[in-house]
Amino acid sequence: MKYLLFSIFAFFSPVKDDSKNLEITKKYETQKYDLILSEKDFEIRFYHSSLKAKVVSNRNSNGNFYKLFQFISGNNSKGEKIAMTTPVYMKNSESLNTMEFVLPSSYNISTISEPNDKTIEIYESEEKFYACIRYGGYSNARKFNLHSKKLIEKLSELNIKTVGNVFFVSYDSPYKIINRRNEVMIEIDYQI
Repeated sequence: MKYLLFSIFAFFSPVKDDSKNLEITKKYETQKYDLILSEKDFEIRFYHSSLKAKVVSNRNSNGNFYKLFQFISGNNSKGEKIAMTTPVYMKNSESLNTMEFVLPSSYNISTISEPNDKTIEIYESEEKFYACIRYGGYSNARKFNLHSKKLIEKLSELNIKTVGNVFFVSYDSPYKIINRRNEVMIEIDYQI
């Protein structure tokens, strides 16, 4: 547990960019998407392909963040540090937990370091449409369920079919207290 807390703290601590002699504290590259529709906290987005690192574990395990953090901290074939990006994807089923880090857009499948931990999979996501609802504060099961229900109801209202299950994405360090950004998302069957 102490290693997990240290990792989270270190992960979201200021990063020194030696090439420009700058300290970067709040700016992380965020996965790009095209905004298709926006109504209050509800959005439909088109996500282009992006490079991701993924770990899947059994439902009772909580080491996914630590494994991915170690990968971007240098536990990889080149021993290189890879910049943190947002959001962090978290998907749960009855028996499995999945966590994904979006990797910086400066990498592609042939230039990214190979993870030393073979439970980490590097892959290129497919282009897809997603619907989401944004909410603030610290997320928990109650908030996730509430906003998931709102998301499904809104999509039903719009007669938009869903693909798969609702999942959670987070954009902020656990140390950020105000203006936190969380979202529930689901893939949708959508045409422009």
